[in-house]
Amino acid sequence: MRRGRVVLALLSAAAAAAALTLLLPYKGFDADAYIDIASGTKTTEVARLLAEGGVVRSRWDFLAVRVLRPRAKLQAGEYLFRQPASAWQTFRRLASGDVFYYELTVPEGKNIFDIAAAVDKLGTIRGDDFLAAARGASLIRDLAPGAVTLEGYLFPDTYRITRHTTATELCGLMTGRFRQVWKSISADQQVHPVVTLASLLEKETARDEERPIVASALQNRLRLGMPLDCDPTAIYAALLEHRYYGGLSRSDLDSKNPYNTYQNAGLPPGPIANPGLSSLKAALNPDKTDFIYFVARPDGSGLHTFSRELEAHNRAVDKYRRANLKRNQAGAPKSVPRR
Repeated sequence: MRRGRVVLALLSAAAAAAALTLLLPYKGFDADAYIDIASGTKTTEVARLLAEGGVVRSRWDFLAVRVLRPRAKLQAGEYLFRQPASAWQTFRRLASGDVFYYELTVPEGKNIFDIAAAVDKLGTIRGDDFLAAARGASLIRDLAPGAVTLEGYLFPDTYRITRHTTATELCGLMTGRFRQVWKSISADQQVHPVVTLASLLEKETARDEERPIVASALQNRLRLGMPLDCDPTAIYAALLEHRYYGGLSRSDLDSKNPYNTYQNAGLPPGPIANPGLSSLKAALNPDKTDFIYFVARPDGSGLHTFSRELEAHNRAVDKYRRANLKRNQAGAPKSVPRR
């Protein structure tokens, strides 16, 4: 009887020790440990990967937790381990799907060159690889036959990507998001001209309430056969030709590049940036006005003065330039007028 109590006590102690082992933090790796679990991987294989990566003390620790949580479903994906963790904590992370990812945030109005720079900074995809993928239009051509690149169709949003996401896959995520947004707002209009106009609105004004007015002014110019004279298109043309250095020059305005609306009538061949929801809606539903001209107000509000006649526009431009000259003389940052 006494021997049985001793055995029972020993077994209880062993069980307690084993349970304690499952709760003790462990770290058997020096650098960050990435564990990639493919879909359908068996628990025994997951345990082996974790043990070999130094995440758990032994595969048996992880398998012991599995016995205690038989109904839990381990989620596939790549996991990053940096801090010591117990076998129980590790199992819980895999069961909750706490996978590792990078976040890429693309604000409205960024072009493919801006996005490529942001992607390159993340360090998972080379910026040049992203540009190469974005310069092909196959991912969007069924929806927008006129598209020459993915510019305009890489919808601004925050995207979660892993170390294994390719440039083409990222472009697929972004164009897929565009499709969702377009489906929610579109009418019976051709996609490419609308997105192209929306990209101009995105660059011409940062104020949502102004975009339908700017859209009206630009469409009035198109209707009258007038050049759009949009500075952002001249900038984009210079970017395409690798000659933009941060300011517009006379040669930029005189460029015959098809994207330069100072020298080419009508809309440019495609978008010059990736517009957000507000600009897309404004391009689909412009205000009804007879405005043709617009220039930034001199008060720094980000708003514009709209005009029907060239004489009134010239007065507004002169007022802006005089105010800008005073700011420059006072050492304030230089602002850029809008037409």
